[in-house]
Formats: sequence, C-alpha cells, structure tokens
Amino acid sequence: MFSKTGEINPSSSGHRYSNVDLDDPNFERTPYEPFIAYGRSKTANILFAVAFDERHRERGVRAAAIHPGGIQTELGRYLDPARVPSMIEQMNKQLAAEGKAPFQWKTIPQGAATSVWAGVVAPADEVGGQYCENCHVGHVVADDVIISAISEGVRGYALDSPTAAGLWKKSEEMVGESF
Repeated sequence: MFSKTGEINPSSSGHRYSNVDLDDPNFERTPYEPFIAYGRSKTANILFAVAFDERHRERGVRAAAIHPGGIQTELGRYLDPARVPSMIEQMNKQLAAEGKAPFQWKTIPQGAATSVWAGVVAPADEVGGQYCENCHVGHVVADDVIISAISEGVRGYALDSPTAAGLWKKSEEMVGESF
C-alpha cells in the first residue's frame, strides 16, 4: 500500500516466531513448521521495509512495516478449529497474570489505524525503516526475551540492516531481476 510516507508494508507480531533463513528460504533443508514459516514471512516483510527505506530515503521516499493487530480474517481458515480458542485462552491467562483485560479482536477500522497513522499522520522520518504497532513505533525487544503473542515490540533481527540487504539480494536472485 503506498502512502505519504511511501511504502507501508503489512507485517505482524508473528515475526517473533522466527528470523528469516536466507540459506533455506523454502524449507528444503529444514522441517516445515507453519508458525515458523509464518514468522519468517512476517520478518521478511519488516526487513523489506528496512531495505526499501535505505534505498529510497535520499529521494524522499520512506517505508515502514506495520502490525495491524489481531483482526478476524481468513488467515486462520487452515488452522484446526480448536486452535484459535485455545490460543486466546492462553493469551487471556497471560493477560490476567499481568493484571490486564482479556484479549479482544480489533475491528477492521481499528486494524487499519496504524497503516493510516504511519502512512499519513506520523512524520516520515519517525517511521521510516521502522516497525509500527498501535499507532506508534514499536520498541526493540531483545531476541532472547520471552514475549507473548499479545506483547508489544519488535525483535532486533527484524530491523537488522545487513540482514535486510541480504534479503533484498536473495529476493533479486530468486526472481531473476535487479531492483
């Protein structure tokens, strides 16, 4: 989606499941795990925004990755029907332990808010090359810190400039084009 900021790249807190694996992007040497694959793809979305921003900021075109939040979409259509309620039950236990209210799905307008904020409202220099959630730039959370699916924050590996450059190069190799 293009905006005043430039490129707004949807991602997810699911990036916390895994960093990208540039040596095995198609799970040819490692066992396929759905949540690891999802995590790699969401991390790649963030890294793409980092690489795009680095390549185009001098021209005044910025890029950011955003997490819209938990919205009921078709994403879960292939999950075991019992999995989502089980996941929500686990999240609610974590939230209760932290003294917080139970998880609630966001509405579509609430989910769109961070995209609009990052693309139109926030200063491009503030969000460029960043991961945004709940209408603010996400704080970096160390890779070894255990965070729940409902926590906020972005893993440092998802903002790593050398990894972003490597992903860009790998993408060019895979599609046979140079951008």
